Formats: sequence, structure tokens, C-alpha cells
Amino acid sequence: MNSTKKNVTVRKQKIRKNHIRGKLLFFSALVVILLIAAALARHLCPYDPYAQDLLQAQKPPSAEHLMGTDRYGRDLFSRVLVGSTTSVYATLILVAIITVAGTVIGIICGWCGGVIDTVLMRISDLFLAFPSLVFALAVAGVLGGGIQNAIIALAVIGWPKFARLARGLTLAQKDSAYLMAVRLSGSGILKIMFKHILPNIAGPILVTSVLDIGTMMMELAGLSFLGLGVQPPMAEWGSMINDGRSMLQISPWMVLAPGLAIFITVMLFNLLGDTLRDFMDPKERAKR
Repeated sequence: MNSTKKNVTVRKQKIRKNHIRGKLLFFSALVVILLIAAALARHLCPYDPYAQDLLQAQKPPSAEHLMGTDRYGRDLFSRVLVGSTTSVYATLILVAIITVAGTVIGIICGWCGGVIDTVLMRISDLFLAFPSLVFALAVAGVLGGGIQNAIIALAVIGWPKFARLARGLTLAQKDSAYLMAVRLSGSGILKIMFKHILPNIAGPILVTSVLDIGTMMMELAGLSFLGLGVQPPMAEWGSMINDGRSMLQISPWMVLAPGLAIFITVMLFNLLGDTLRDFMDPKERAKR
């Protein structure tokens, strides 16, 4: 009887493991397709996304224009495709910056401690004390409009979460037996931090980074919506929503098209992050 229960439990664990792995491969494939489509957007557009034709202005979705046209007669499907290049890759660059900067700062603080830890953590507390988007608006307002300044503004307020996460994980590793052995072997501080500590804390940081893509994408779109991000006529999902908001009752597709693109992309990255977290869960890994 006990043997039967054990076999059933093992089978359930294998089914769950295969299910999680299958989900991870599926969502990873969708993200890869999204990134390829964003990279090749200019070649996939059925129309010139910047060509104006007032005779075609505010046309509803049809076989000719899948998502309709905007107030200047530009094809919205083409603009959403081109806007994906800016929205997706600008977000990935932003997340990469805050992940690397925050992780490096967190490892240094966790390993070195003392004055360095105190000063950098108090600075991170200062940034975390303000609502992130409000602080980003202030920074972007000082720097001026533009996608580069929007990335800088969000990077300034985005690194503390990674710094605190990396610091906590480093402190948990600091007194472990293997690190003591590494220190006794005469390894330098940089080698200890980036060859031994970083690989052991990379999992949670990677999961947080993937889950943060959706948040950063919406905040970047929010800055563009408020006129502090991408400047017209450059196609970007947040600025496209801003262009169409005055026509929401007359031509709702002008807002729904880029809004749907943001929704699908954010949901896709969040699902990938959740699946990656399940896949890298120590409890799940112990069952494999």
C-alpha cells in the first residue's frame, strides 16, 4: 500500500515538473517571437507607419487596415508594429540597466558592510520613500522629453529594489561554509563577489528582473503618455494612446490598438516570470 502511494506521489511530481517545463518553453517561445517581430517590425509593416493620408483619416478596422487609421490617416497596425521596437527594446534596456546596477550595489553592500553599506542603503531608502512614477516624472521633467531621458528617469528610481534583494541574498551567503573556504584559499574580493556569490543569487534576481519588465513597460508608456517620453511623430505605444485619447468616443480603436499591444506584452512577460519562478523554486528543483 505504501509503495503504491509513493509511486502515485512520484508520478504527480513528474507530471507537475513536465507541466512547468512545458509552460516555460511555451512562454519563452512566445517571447522570442515577440522580440523577433519587434526587431523586424519595419519589414513586417503593410504600410509606411509615418505616411499621412488625410483621406483615410480615422477609418475603422477593416480588411484593408486591420486596426484602423489615426487622425492623420496612418495605418495603426503598422504603427503598433513599429512602436513595439521602441516600447519593448527600450524596456529591456531599462530593466538590464537597473538589474545590473542594483545587483552590483547590493552585492558590494552585503559583502563589505560598514560605511559603504549604510550610505548606499540610506540612498536607496530615499528613492523608495517616493512613489516611483511621481519621482520619475520629476526627474524626467528636469531632464526634458525623449526616450533616453525617460530611461534615465526610470533607472534612477528602479535600482533600489534589486540592490536590496541582492544585499539580502548576499548576507545569507556571506557566512556559509563554502565562502569561508574560498576566503581561506586566498581569493580576492572581486572574485568572491562575482564568481562565487553572484551565480548563487542569480536565480531570484533573474525572476525579479523578468517580472519587472511589465511594470517598467507601463511606467515608460506612462511617461510617453504624459509627454515626457517618446516625442511625436515617433511611434510608441504610450504616446499613441495619448494621441488618440481625445478621439476615444469617436474612434476608440486609436486607443484600443496600442492599449491591447501593451496588455498582451505585459501579460506575456508576467506569465513568463511566474513560470520561471515556479521552475526555479528550490522545492520544485529538489523534486527533480
